[in-house]
Amino acid sequence: MCIVRGMPAARKKMMKMHAGFRTAAVAAAAGTLLLGLSGCTKYDTTKPSGARTATADDAKPAAAFGTVDCRKAKCVALTFDAGPSRNSPRLLDILKEKKVPATFFLLGKNHIASHPDLVKRMAREGHELASHTWDHKILTDIDDAEIRREFRSVDDAVEKLTGKRPTLMRPPQGRTNDHVSKLAKEEGLAQVLWDVTTKDYTLPPSKTITERAVSQTHRDSIILLHDIYKNTVPAVPGIIDRLKAKGYVFVTVPQLLAPGKAEPGKIYKP
Repeated sequence: MCIVRGMPAARKKMMKMHAGFRTAAVAAAAGTLLLGLSGCTKYDTTKPSGARTATADDAKPAAAFGTVDCRKAKCVALTFDAGPSRNSPRLLDILKEKKVPATFFLLGKNHIASHPDLVKRMAREGHELASHTWDHKILTDIDDAEIRREFRSVDDAVEKLTGKRPTLMRPPQGRTNDHVSKLAKEEGLAQVLWDVTTKDYTLPPSKTITERAVSQTHRDSIILLHDIYKNTVPAVPGIIDRLKAKGYVFVTVPQLLAPGKAEPGKIYKP
């Protein structure tokens, strides 16, 4: 069954949307083969290490806060879904203070549209801006025209605000399939899933969020958090400090894949 850890605006809706689903993964040499909700939908994923070895380019990737070569360094990507929100300014202050770049999978309706200045600030401070769709619709449940609107509305809005069009997308609840990948490819988008979740949508204490993130993280992990929940942002300093103490270096998702690049239509997951 496909990964279901998405994130609507309300906790009650979130819990309902998450209920009844489990993650199923079959390891493959270059990545992971995931099964869709129907039990017959299959799609391949590529590990960050697979993306890095898929290129003959030996140039080191340039990071917003220094040069990091994730072929050598113990890298991890911090990602936030469904912002920006009223909690985002404090989060951005923390990331700036800690010199940590993040990847923001932005939600369009009531988020990008309500906080354009925060979108601009995220870009200005060196973070990677990506799409979490416009309305948080389940992409496997809607028709092609709606899927394209979910992609293009966010991409157009971000490009208008920052001058840069997103190249990464995270499907709501992580629910995707080969057909969604085909349409994403047409829009120039690669999909990014995750391997670390704190289930912060259930509103656990900040200390619990920190513990869950730190305990699950390994090299090349992609950590899923949501800056729309009140207990998440206070957990971030502890996550950063404890993982840095373990030797981890924080990078954006593109930096995690470098010197390879995310290919439109592919799905990346540690």
